Amino acid sequence: MKDILDFAKEILLERMGEDGTFVDFTMGNGHDTLYFAQYLKKGHVYAFDVQEMALENTKKLLQDNGGFANVTLIHDSHHRVDQYVREPIDAGIFNLGYLPGSDKSVTTQCETTMEALEKAVNLLKTGGVIVVIIYPGHKEGSREAELVEQFCAGLDKHKYNSYKYALLNKSNPPYIVAAEKFIPRNRYTGEPL
Repeated sequence: MKDILDFAKEILLERMGEDGTFVDFTMGNGHDTLYFAQYLKKGHVYAFDVQEMALENTKKLLQDNGGFANVTLIHDSHHRVDQYVREPIDAGIFNLGYLPGSDKSVTTQCETTMEALEKAVNLLKTGGVIVVIIYPGHKEGSREAELVEQFCAGLDKHKYNSYKYALLNKSNPPYIVAAEKFIPRNRYTGEPL
């Protein structure tokens, strides 16, 4: 079986071409930002974080790996995504919780996460996907888990598929919730409608 983060990347890559638009809604230390910047040869990556340390760490990581002109780092909350990203997106990732190696009392917040998730889903191209990695082992994380699942379960079944990928034999492990804006197909021929 795949590690949760590797599986998240696999889900995202299945729906992206090298000319796609990707949003890292929680840049953290920049690993997802770098990964997709390397993949998107002709595309663009937008990455958000409210913590200055996250921007500094990501900037350094990108520079240490040759620098990337196809990345826009944004020192702002992900719930303001629509003020920066104007085009439809192919994929995006939320890695909820706190910045690894920093103050664990600073976490993503339910209100801004949910506003950002709704905007992310609205920005999705047909065939695109949003992946949310949830860490329910802390108070805000368990609230986010509940709200993210409710939101994704409530998406229009005629336009979206929602998924949950979780370990069953561990206590409060991180897990994935994903929302895909699917391509409607003729159920008899499989041809796009």
